[in-house]
Amino acid sequence: MATIEKRGNGVAPTLARTPEASPVAYDEPPVRGAGWVTFSAIMLGFAGLWAFFEGILAISTSKVFVANATYVFSDLHTWGWIVMLLGIAAVFAAFAVVAGSEVARWFGIVVAGLNAWGQLMFLHANPWWSIAMFTIDILVIYGLAAYGGSRLRTR
Repeated sequence: MATIEKRGNGVAPTLARTPEASPVAYDEPPVRGAGWVTFSAIMLGFAGLWAFFEGILAISTSKVFVANATYVFSDLHTWGWIVMLLGIAAVFAAFAVVAGSEVARWFGIVVAGLNAWGQLMFLHANPWWSIAMFTIDILVIYGLAAYGGSRLRTR
């Protein structure tokens, strides 16, 4: 319960909190970088889902992608399988990053790097989407490299 302390020196009364009024302790400051790691895990999961669906669209006979595009090697169907598998790996990496181990951090960095590379190789199929996905992957790599792992759990 909050009580009001009255001071006789003309200063406005202040609100004093008793221990039973505030069950949550606010002693510890927030961990630096926790927001970046959370952002990285969420965006890695979304990027994985988007890449998975992008791969399915490339494998199927949909008309989403640019017609007659040339690729570094193979064709649209092969890149559809590659991007779909990278998407599955990114979703697994996102769940691993949420678990919070150092191995998961590095697995997330590697998967985001491979997905960024895959999106650049898939650039001819859908240029603007591939650049957007590449940008997200770079932000995920930054968040995990700069703030993830053991540095997040220790002060």
